[in-house]
Amino acid sequence: MILYLDASALVKRYVAEPGSPEVNEIISTIAVVGTALVTRAEVGAALAKGVRLGALNQEEAMAALHTFRDEWSDLVRIQVTEAVIARAEMLAWEQSLRGYDAVHLAAASIWQDAMSDPVIMATFDRHLWVAARRIGLIPFPEDLSDFLKAP
Repeated sequence: MILYLDASALVKRYVAEPGSPEVNEIISTIAVVGTALVTRAEVGAALAKGVRLGALNQEEAMAALHTFRDEWSDLVRIQVTEAVIARAEMLAWEQSLRGYDAVHLAAASIWQDAMSDPVIMATFDRHLWVAARRIGLIPFPEDLSDFLKAP
């Protein structure tokens, strides 16, 4: 099995929040773990937002960012190519996704096609989680409702 992490899942590795233990557990059990290149900017932005909103202090965010940077090279980094963007455009339309969510879904699905191996897509975004299941990826966590507040 292959594990693809979007930014909402990967940031849980560096900031303790609901879902963090589950993300760390699955990362420890899967040999091949990757994400799209855009995740690097998204994780940095999420940590900066945490500071702006007061959820993290500057020191916590910087420590998380340094750990993330140290581990970045351990991830398979899916290139955001013209083919990924073309599939993302189609998926954004078909699945009613935001732009970067569609890029993540496209990257994971192209990776699955290339590897001919099932891809588990870790995300804590409800729309992306549902879309992953619809297109034949294995969504993680198994029951997302345990981690999301009622709408």
